Amino acid sequence: MGNEPITDRVGDGRRGVPRRRVLLGAAGTAVSGLAGCITRGEDSGLEGEIVIDGSNTLLPNSALVAELFMWENNQVRISVSGSGTGAGFQQFCRDESDLQNASRSIADGERELCEENGVEWLELEVVMDGIAIMKHPDNDWCECLTVDELSRMWERGSDVETWADLDDDWPDEEISFYGRDAASGTYDYFTEQISGAVGNIRNDFSGSPDTNNIIRGVRGNEHAVGFGGAGYYYENEDDLDLIAVDDGDGCVIPEPETIEQEEYQPLSRPMYLYVRLEALERPEFREFVRFYLRNTQETARQVGFYAVSDDVIEEQQDRLEETIEEYT
Repeated sequence: MGNEPITDRVGDGRRGVPRRRVLLGAAGTAVSGLAGCITRGEDSGLEGEIVIDGSNTLLPNSALVAELFMWENNQVRISVSGSGTGAGFQQFCRDESDLQNASRSIADGERELCEENGVEWLELEVVMDGIAIMKHPDNDWCECLTVDELSRMWERGSDVETWADLDDDWPDEEISFYGRDAASGTYDYFTEQISGAVGNIRNDFSGSPDTNNIIRGVRGNEHAVGFGGAGYYYENEDDLDLIAVDDGDGCVIPEPETIEQEEYQPLSRPMYLYVRLEALERPEFREFVRFYLRNTQETARQVGFYAVSDDVIEEQQDRLEETIEEYT
């Protein structure tokens, strides 16, 4: 690989191979697999290894931040995996990872597991995301659904089997349902916001730990519907279409403006980085977390996420520095 900056080599996500796809491909074997390609970066004097796991949705952002950091600190090796928010918290709370990508806040049971294992943590809000409701591009009958209609479709025991069950003018064709599986924070957030309780979802939907499988399912069936991170939709918008959501204030689709201004409700959400406090004793780890907060607004937009506000970033940076001072 050449010695040009990584920001040039990977592409800007608007031309050539989309940045999200490049990073997802690399992260399939963990970003540490790129280490041999980063030998021409800068030696800052920092060295060590950092392990990141958790949310598959947040993975592209953390993968890009890790790659940029390794370019500037080429003796630091960072692995980034995406086992899902729930599975990732199990590892994090067993002291098996340094950072946890999370598409929801830590649950009570996970808090207890961390306490049992003596794992202390700091929660940082790093990006905004929207959960998109995706359909096949040939679906020209359903442009918008209310939250009540989505609940009728997705809740456990739903009597909605065909599109005609929602509207008599729509096709009397069976709907195929796709979404994230129960290990995912996206699943937790979607079911809580749409069906009223985490895990309240119909039994016959196809759940997957990988949003790309949802994409393939929806684009292969004219009568399918699926939910997943909006960034994945925008990397596949030639093959998919969106269903707008009406939360009582009109139909809204997930776009940068509607998500960053939290107008796309109730499916706009913050995403988090959980920092293992003991790891802050290591200088390379402290500098990586600082680097993450300095760069996440830019990287988020490059990989199809949405930036948190300047005020939020400043608040997270202050909390990090206070924690570093207190803990180290």
